Amino acid sequence: MTRPAFPADFVWGVAASAYQIEGAVGEDGRGESIWDRFCTVPGAVRAGETGEIACDFYHRFPDDVRLMRELGVDAFRFSVAWPRVLPDGRGRINQAGLDFYDRLVDALLEAEIRPFANLFHWDLPQPLEDDGGWPVRATAEAFAAYAEVVADRLGDRVHDWLTHNEPFCTAWLGYGLGVHAPGRRSVADALAAAHHVLLSHGWTVDVLRRSAPEAEIGIALDSRPIHPAGAAPADAEAARHVDGVTNRWFFDALLRGEYPADVLERFADAAPPIRDGDLATISAPLDFVGVNNYSRRLVRAAPDGSGPVDVRPPEGRLTDMDWEVYPPGIAEVLARLHDDYGVDSLYVTESGAAFTDVRSHDGCIHDVERIEYLSDYLDAVAGAVVSGVPVRGHFVWSLLDNFEWSYGYSKRFGLAYVDFPTQERVPKDSFSWYRDTIARARRTASEPAGGRLSER
Repeated sequence: MTRPAFPADFVWGVAASAYQIEGAVGEDGRGESIWDRFCTVPGAVRAGETGEIACDFYHRFPDDVRLMRELGVDAFRFSVAWPRVLPDGRGRINQAGLDFYDRLVDALLEAEIRPFANLFHWDLPQPLEDDGGWPVRATAEAFAAYAEVVADRLGDRVHDWLTHNEPFCTAWLGYGLGVHAPGRRSVADALAAAHHVLLSHGWTVDVLRRSAPEAEIGIALDSRPIHPAGAAPADAEAARHVDGVTNRWFFDALLRGEYPADVLERFADAAPPIRDGDLATISAPLDFVGVNNYSRRLVRAAPDGSGPVDVRPPEGRLTDMDWEVYPPGIAEVLARLHDDYGVDSLYVTESGAAFTDVRSHDGCIHDVERIEYLSDYLDAVAGAVVSGVPVRGHFVWSLLDNFEWSYGYSKRFGLAYVDFPTQERVPKDSFSWYRDTIARARRTASEPAGGRLSER
């Protein structure tokens, strides 16, 4: 892409989440989360692995901030661990937990790295799950109270806030399909959880507006294009159904103040408990929308009429997650939010890929596939920018290899390799590539004429 693609104020960042990197799950007053409990369920997580130590970021964050400084990023998107701040989910405040995030924010600012604080990345306090979890309205109320505690402590220094990361995953992977914590399998619970997560978002927007009036507030949505696998009308209808559950349910509620009628009709017997005023609360004005995109989904109608079926892409590259490498998808989602929903401020809050990284005889990690992936996806983002889509920044997932949920430590997304037994960090070739890409983008943004932004 040519020089004008990324403006001088474009935000270049990396992202991570608390449970995946922090470790120290039993230290300094932190309470139990649903992921601590889920990891003890036989067969729930590969090899019985846990986030007990993870990347030991809780103790090693000063070194990791220096690593970010070396990378040259403008921003770090991190999540706050709710059970570290409120061990019981509500009520008693753990000052030691808030002190940790104080130190992290101060270290980032000292390194001239902008903190993007995400209030929830799936680690619900276990006591709240014991009381019903996200399917009950009281959890949304507890979340707004928790957000106020964090904003009161950090709001004088943190300008950029996200309420939730990937509410679809919170609701459907945790309560509908059971593959994430807390491992429940109920359509009604998933829909109720989706509604209450969104309701908690709306209440929290109001909390942040009061606690940090100058803040910019958004939410990160897991957004994959859903494409029919064939030309049959039934395949198109299958794609529309999946899109309704995974994308439109969240897009429409947040940005139009309504749930899609076709999804409500399809799940009429399991409809969530929506009260008067809820959708007005959910659709509170935002300063930006974050897009997490890794791939797309191809679906077809099942021959027996049982519902949509995922189809493996017929050709092309796959990541180690078995996800198709599909760069046009990220531009498609960004353009959809801008063109169809009128969003005038977007961030790519996650983009990245897992591959089977190994240290070669020279001690380095030559992750050519990840470089190709990031280069192609960044070119797609640049194309969207050039076409007028208001993308303000891009965050790679992730700075470090980390605990990848039910996959344990078997999937590596990091720009830096983590040798988990020793906790050594080894920057991969993609680390150097991203550093050089950022530097080149900044340089060319200030030049009167330019050439290509990204070179492999």
